[in-house]
Amino acid sequence: MVEPSALYYNVIKTSWGQVVAVWSDIGLWELGFPRPEERTAFDDIRSKKISTLAEGQEACLWSKQLTEELCLYFQGFPVAFGVPVDWRFYSPFQKAVLTYTATIPYGGTVRYQAVAQAVGSPKAARAVGGAMHNNRTPLVVPCHRVVGARGSLTGFGGGLDMKKALLLLEGRKE
Repeated sequence: MVEPSALYYNVIKTSWGQVVAVWSDIGLWELGFPRPEERTAFDDIRSKKISTLAEGQEACLWSKQLTEELCLYFQGFPVAFGVPVDWRFYSPFQKAVLTYTATIPYGGTVRYQAVAQAVGSPKAARAVGGAMHNNRTPLVVPCHRVVGARGSLTGFGGGLDMKKALLLLEGRKE
């Protein structure tokens, strides 16, 4: 994956921990999972050449919006994230899967097979899992809402405990 020429980050403090957001010139490039400390919040970030977000950059407006949305989300309020996502450098299939995943409503779940059918590749459930693995912006693109064939919790970059916690936050019964 080739990154955009300039990426900027900020750390968002939520009730669940510190979240690192990485911004390009056109939107959210990458988002980490909540971690207890700022230094561990960077553990999930794949981008290496990032600079601190400075006041006046357009991403500051997006960052303020994302901060509000994440804080509400982690307090248990239904949030439809509205920040722009930078979809560059995904394959057409990955982009189709992830843009579809971004439409799964708060509290809902969809099976991998249903996502594959929705994007026109009904036999590509495993490939859907691969696209989820490459999701740079979890939570905003809620890959935690995609579940196994019988509703089982499978594969998640933040770990299955995090996936379970997010789904419980959104009202899923165990």
